[in-house]
Amino acid sequence: MSETPICSAKGCHADAVWVLAWNNPKIHSPERRKTWLACEEHREHLSQFLGVRGFLKDVVPLKEWEQQAEREDGNG
Repeated sequence: MSETPICSAKGCHADAVWVLAWNNPKIHSPERRKTWLACEEHREHLSQFLGVRGFLKDVVPLKEWEQQAEREDGNG
């Protein structure tokens, strides 16, 4: 089984290369970030879906997101 993250788009099994950080202000605190993963093909579509709802907070390359998480965990 592959440990490579895959795209969150329905039916897509491509490797994820982007992290879309979002939150729903009606149910999440302002600092909370949920994430969707996106391949190159679905990044724009998923970003627009979250953006029109006012949920999208950031779009970051997956490698950058992972490096930031490692630094925050004290492992980097």
